Amino acid sequence: MTTQSIEADYLIVGAGATAMAFVDTLLSESDAQVVMVDRHHRPGGHWNDAYPFVRLHQPSAFYGVNSRPLGSGAKDAVGLNQGLYELASGPEVLDYFEQVMNQRFLPSGRVRYFPMSDYETGPAGEHQFTSLVSGERRTVKVRRKVVNATHAQTAVPSTHPPKYSVAPGVRCIPLNDLPKIRRAPAGYVVVGSGKTGIDACLWLLRNGVSPASIRWIMPRDAWFLDRAKIQPGQDFFGSFIGSVVGQFEAIASASSIADLFSRLEAEGLLLRIDPSVEPTVYRCCTVTRAELRELQRIESVVRMGRIRSIEPTQIVLEHGSIPTEPDCLYVDCSANGIPAPPAMQIFDGDTINLLMVRTCQPVFSAALIAYVESHVADEADRNAMCRVVPSPEIPTDWIRMWEASLHNRYLWGRHEGLAGWLAQSRLDGLTGTVLGVREDETDKQALLARYRASVGPAMAKLPQLMAAIAGS
Repeated sequence: MTTQSIEADYLIVGAGATAMAFVDTLLSESDAQVVMVDRHHRPGGHWNDAYPFVRLHQPSAFYGVNSRPLGSGAKDAVGLNQGLYELASGPEVLDYFEQVMNQRFLPSGRVRYFPMSDYETGPAGEHQFTSLVSGERRTVKVRRKVVNATHAQTAVPSTHPPKYSVAPGVRCIPLNDLPKIRRAPAGYVVVGSGKTGIDACLWLLRNGVSPASIRWIMPRDAWFLDRAKIQPGQDFFGSFIGSVVGQFEAIASASSIADLFSRLEAEGLLLRIDPSVEPTVYRCCTVTRAELRELQRIESVVRMGRIRSIEPTQIVLEHGSIPTEPDCLYVDCSANGIPAPPAMQIFDGDTINLLMVRTCQPVFSAALIAYVESHVADEADRNAMCRVVPSPEIPTDWIRMWEASLHNRYLWGRHEGLAGWLAQSRLDGLTGTVLGVREDETDKQALLARYRASVGPAMAKLPQLMAAIAGS
């Protein structure tokens, strides 16, 4: 089959959320021509594979691309997110990205999009991709850079089968299949304690399943963020900015890592399901206190490590076995969400790696990286301004993330153009919230003064905490 050759300034590998955020800002800040290649049939990345009742765990206002709001900006009137800003559903997110592609990217005449295509590097280092539908192959002459938007490798149960063995006759389904249930089992066993495990438990409870009928296999307990403290706009100014101040003051005052997390919990800045169990995971997952109360209704929580195998009458785990009913339905939520990427720089010669440059904000990070690519000439300066913020896995990553985030934020403020971009960025909830305060709002101004006073001491203390991590 004949191979076609095309050219572009940037070849974007992936069309998920970070790729879309990067290209959106690139179109605004440069004259670049772009080719986007992705294996899915429409933009949105892992959202194409997600379970049907999935929702964002953060307000819609913080997600998507800079040029187009996601959602209506309304607050939820009912449910476990009541009183807080809406959380876009999976279908809403997919429709949104499709609109961005069809109403902004493609009409610009500067973006060519190739869905259902598999990218690879040829034997001579050439960039090429093959259509999964037609088999047609194309090579891409890249005039500037390749942008790797696939590092997140977001894993969902529908695409990643369980790593434990399941005996014949045992009913074990991915989270995606929960809405397909047509017969109530003897009980439900939810496998996994991350975001998907939480969503499975809440879905079952919301649909009338008794907490006594749910067994939750929780290999590791996690710290959670209180979603009420991560809300955009002036209505939530006190809780949002106050939570940032509280974190900075806890850092500055902490005498040890243990003392830091004790302070964060005492201030309601970190939450956990069981106060008697020390969390060993932190993944930036948010919950409301109403959701937490619902989860705490489930009393059968198994903390015996990961599952090794499921047999008709027992579950074999790392640290022992427990009996089970033959007619239980197992709901697999054990996929490892967002695994940590390998160590690398954002800007690496002719490659841009889309990784986080601010705590738990991948789409904002991608948009900012595109701005830096368009306006900062020196690669060393670019990487200095875009130090990689690690993908969190364990509690001390909370400290590592803040150390890198504050370093980056300090340098952003010293770059006039970037500071101006942040002030106008829809995805930067912090800057917009701060700049929206009027001079006559004395209570808010007092909190802002406290915020400014807390940054320096926190930055000064973080190296000591980082050293404590290294020595532990």
